[in-house]
Amino acid sequence: MNDKTSVIFGNRIDEKTVRAAEKSRAGYIRKYGDDSGSDYKIGFRKIDALAPMGVMNIVFADENEPFSEKPLIVGNIRMGFGHYRISIAMASCARALGFDPYWLDLASFDATGSKMIREQNDLYSKASRISQKSRLFNKIVWEPLNSEGFKKITYNAKDQKNSELLVPIFRNIPKDIPYIATHVWPSQGAVHAGMTRVVNAIPDNWPMGLHLSEGAIHTVQTPFAYLGYKTLGGFAKEPLLPMPESSIREVGCYVDHELLVNLEEDNKKRADRARGAGPVRILMNVGGAGAGGDMFRAMTEHLLPYVDRGDVALFLNTGDHSAVCDSMASLIGKRGDLHVFRDDYEGLKEYVGGIGDGDAHGVVLVCDSDIFRAVYATNLLMPVSDLLVTKPSELAYYPIPKLYMKHIGGHEVYGAIHGREFGDSTDEYPTKKGVCGALDTLLRDREIIPHLCDRINVLKSQGYYDGAYRCVRLAAGIE
Repeated sequence: MNDKTSVIFGNRIDEKTVRAAEKSRAGYIRKYGDDSGSDYKIGFRKIDALAPMGVMNIVFADENEPFSEKPLIVGNIRMGFGHYRISIAMASCARALGFDPYWLDLASFDATGSKMIREQNDLYSKASRISQKSRLFNKIVWEPLNSEGFKKITYNAKDQKNSELLVPIFRNIPKDIPYIATHVWPSQGAVHAGMTRVVNAIPDNWPMGLHLSEGAIHTVQTPFAYLGYKTLGGFAKEPLLPMPESSIREVGCYVDHELLVNLEEDNKKRADRARGAGPVRILMNVGGAGAGGDMFRAMTEHLLPYVDRGDVALFLNTGDHSAVCDSMASLIGKRGDLHVFRDDYEGLKEYVGGIGDGDAHGVVLVCDSDIFRAVYATNLLMPVSDLLVTKPSELAYYPIPKLYMKHIGGHEVYGAIHGREFGDSTDEYPTKKGVCGALDTLLRDREIIPHLCDRINVLKSQGYYDGAYRCVRLAAGIE
């Protein structure tokens, strides 16, 4: 196992940081055990919600099962919904390009490295929710950590050492299988395990040392992110040696094949509805950590009179957050035009199929206890929606007109800046009053959504949304 902690892209890390990283790794071993000698056999299970893509979930088994003749592994973790959502985009494009996608969630196993990830993820999710309730915590701790703390190259040293704990999971995976990681830990773990065709798909627009995984090809979605990572600018007090060109590619946005194949026709329908052919369809998507509930309630309450007048059809995906769904259902109340799809994925698919060329009215409320269905419900609704209301995280790069509510974590700010400058999104609106006012403007001036749709068509023609296809080709060695 090569040392990735004391030297990162030729930049030497101070001894104090290295010792702290080694102490962190040792602490997890004391807490969860040393499984470095374990021989974890692997098998495969179908993921029902992703059956059209043929995605197989990698699980521990009694005996090793063989991979297909043309496999591609998507390595990920559940941290919110974002990394799962990007992983689905990679699997979708892999299937479209003729590969058999396999799903490797490193947090899902009964292994030391998996337990380490789950502990850190629980802390991140808890802090994310606290940041929405405590302005002081958000200002003093959460915003600085997400924008500057994670940016330091020294932060990467600790993650690199901890990710060595993931190596046993890869023991029975052939090392030459194309592999795309949608979080840095699955990338670092694969590199430490000797995987030779690793793509590290960086999700954020704000460059951070957190996302470095030397030994992988780093892909970014934007020119801003490319230059930030290439130069490692601001990762330390003193200038650093840059990343070699062989280690980084700007590829464009990570978007599912299914959302791109009919995009121009979807945009034409959006423009027609905005100009008066039917209610404007507004999709609101609750994130995986369940934060931002107060703002979703405020927007829903503000939009219900529009729904009553027939000006808006409102789609609410509360993910797998049952309490959020209950809260929204209580707010909405009993309505004749309310459609509830609670653990009813087939019903949702049937509904979406019916409104593609038909009418949509009232309120749609979605909640699903299955994480894959919860995430993909938004994908089902996006092509038949006209406006997506979201925080500027992973959905900031998707090909649909977007209205940004308040970010959660300072790194997300730069997703909103990018969307605004490239022209497929609005500004970020951090307050309830601001975001509700922006909704009023979009519903009053019916030329804004068509303008955003035109811009999306231009961006598609330029390959702006082709990032997932390119990640697949890079991992496969055909680009």
